[in-house]
Amino acid sequence: MAEEEVRRRGHYSAQKSARWVLEDGGALAMRPRGRQRRAGAVQSTNDSSALSKSSLAARGYVRDAFAALLLPGAARRAPLVHRGYYVRARAVRHCVRAFLERARAAAGAPRAQILSLGAGSDSLYFRLKTAGLLARAAVWEVDFPDVARRKAERIRDTPELCALTGPFQGGDPASWLCFESLDYRILGLDLRQLQRLDQALTTVGLCAAAPTLLLAEAVLTYLEPENAAALIAWAAQRFPNALFVVYEQMRPHDAFGQFMQQHFRQLNSPLHGLDRFPDVEAQQHRFLQAGWTACSAIDMNEFYRCFLPPEERRRMEHLEPFDEFEEWHLKCAHYFILAASRGDPLSQTLVFPPSDAFPRVNPASPSGIFPASVVTSDRHGPDLKRYGHASVLLSPGSILSAGGFGEQEGRHCRVSKFHVLSRYCDFEWKGKHICSWRTGAQWDGRLYHTMTRLSDTQALVLGGRLSPVTPALGILQLRFVESEDTSTQDLNVTVIKAGTEEDTTLSCWRHATTEVCYENQKYLFVYGGRSVLEPVLSDWYFLHVGTMAWVRIPVEGETPEGRHSHSACSWQGGALIAGGLGTSEEPLSSVLFLKPISCGFLWESIDIQPPITPRYSHTGHVLNGKLLLVGGVWIHSSSVPGVTVVDLTTGFSTEYQIDTTCVPWPLMLHNHTSILLPEEQQLLILGGGGNCFSFGTYFNPHPVALDLSSLSAGQ
Repeated sequence: MAEEEVRRRGHYSAQKSARWVLEDGGALAMRPRGRQRRAGAVQSTNDSSALSKSSLAARGYVRDAFAALLLPGAARRAPLVHRGYYVRARAVRHCVRAFLERARAAAGAPRAQILSLGAGSDSLYFRLKTAGLLARAAVWEVDFPDVARRKAERIRDTPELCALTGPFQGGDPASWLCFESLDYRILGLDLRQLQRLDQALTTVGLCAAAPTLLLAEAVLTYLEPENAAALIAWAAQRFPNALFVVYEQMRPHDAFGQFMQQHFRQLNSPLHGLDRFPDVEAQQHRFLQAGWTACSAIDMNEFYRCFLPPEERRRMEHLEPFDEFEEWHLKCAHYFILAASRGDPLSQTLVFPPSDAFPRVNPASPSGIFPASVVTSDRHGPDLKRYGHASVLLSPGSILSAGGFGEQEGRHCRVSKFHVLSRYCDFEWKGKHICSWRTGAQWDGRLYHTMTRLSDTQALVLGGRLSPVTPALGILQLRFVESEDTSTQDLNVTVIKAGTEEDTTLSCWRHATTEVCYENQKYLFVYGGRSVLEPVLSDWYFLHVGTMAWVRIPVEGETPEGRHSHSACSWQGGALIAGGLGTSEEPLSSVLFLKPISCGFLWESIDIQPPITPRYSHTGHVLNGKLLLVGGVWIHSSSVPGVTVVDLTTGFSTEYQIDTTCVPWPLMLHNHTSILLPEEQQLLILGGGGNCFSFGTYFNPHPVALDLSSLSAGQ
């Protein structure tokens, strides 16, 4: 399974091939510029999307026996892509069924109509027909002529599909009408040519007065803004009793959004209109201004939490091994589902009624700014391009990083080389890869482990995984040796297995390890994480540093909610635990203190005002009595996490923005590590990034330093 993950991730890092063109599947007509050159890209758009939907059904995410019939071939997509297509499918299904239920409830209303724009090889008609939902409804589909003709041919050649459509006419090869049955029509037309589109729809029986659902999945954003605006306005004028459902991208300005846009630009299919309509509020205003009387829109995180039953979410979450939560939540945060309506019956349809299940959080305005700067450049040695690794400050001038997933020898893989960041003058650092190690155990390629300093030359590695179904067992001790001339060739790390082979106490990852003190002895407190059997752990362990033995120490107080991907740092002999991803994959906002008491430790909850935004995959440090929470992923706010500062004396929290003007953009602040340098009033951010849905894998290119001096100046 570990090798399978490497192949999967390595394949995803190179998704610039035509096979992965426009994974969203929003096939459209060509722009005038480069019309012929882009025809192949549009064709690949439909094919890739259809293959993903077929893979989705094959793995049991949705029931769709027709996706595989509408496009030959098969491809197994990664779990992250499955999840993205799953939430999209469920959101569209929710809207379609809400429309049909409302249309059926209207006494004496004419037959309902579904007009799917850019439908491609989607199987909506066949799913609705099988479910018995087209008794008083019909479907029209419009797409690029070549896509429409090929779909029509596929239907004609497949008996299972013909049995559902009933008698049909195939249409003249030169005609825009590619397929016609009693309740199903496929049109090959250019969506920019609205007059021709309007005339064609009238010719094939689309009634302007009938209740109509217009469906555009990843379509409008590939049109030039003026063409998209004209289409929205035309639909509002043409259909007085209609629901317009849109699914597409948003939030172009943050790190994930920038990488998403870059992906589509590289495919010569840039996303249009995102600067003008960057969020759900702007999209709602867009439709209201165009003549729609009501409009609601939510991102896919909110849809997933509020409009899918908990038992259905649990079913989906257990279908495949999964450990890419950051990219799952970020993908959902950058796509929205919108429902705009006209006419009294449909305007009264609450497609997305308000819900308290997903409270929106608006962090306070930033109290200050932490400037960011690049720590090393290419001329200062190899960079630390990886995520899911661990880093430790061995000495004031030496930082060791180990493990994770990253770039090594021109490919993406679980990294086997160690990285050392060494200070070679007052404010500059040099990166080195350690390519050899002395006799001993081999580094096993683990990620999402922890690493703790034992001395200037030794570190202890706990937990981690080799794949989502293979934990990295055993405790590893790393011994770092540097020759007198500090040449790269003479750097060595010896890997030693500490403890016994049979010790399976710690078979988890995404946990936290913190040094605590009990009866004047040093212990490592290991808390939380996840395992093969348990998606969230609430366990904790104490490891005696001197003997490397697991010991029991009494802990009083209410047991905290289980979590993983939280932060932990030492404070006053105990441990501060902040945030994390809890049960049901829900980010947490709690800050807990494992407080030393005479007979052991006591769990205490720290009251913070204003409460911190729920987050995970961040890092934490304590500086001068203040808790610093760096980056992470949150889903309850549309803003971007910077640094949250909590005064541990008063419980008062403030937000600080990171000024990224002087660092390569985008800078992704999740799956990273960070090192606090209190004397220099700096925080170093090392690595970070992730496998960004089907857009490719991104690694932060350089270590970055945050200047914290304004924090001290404000005291």
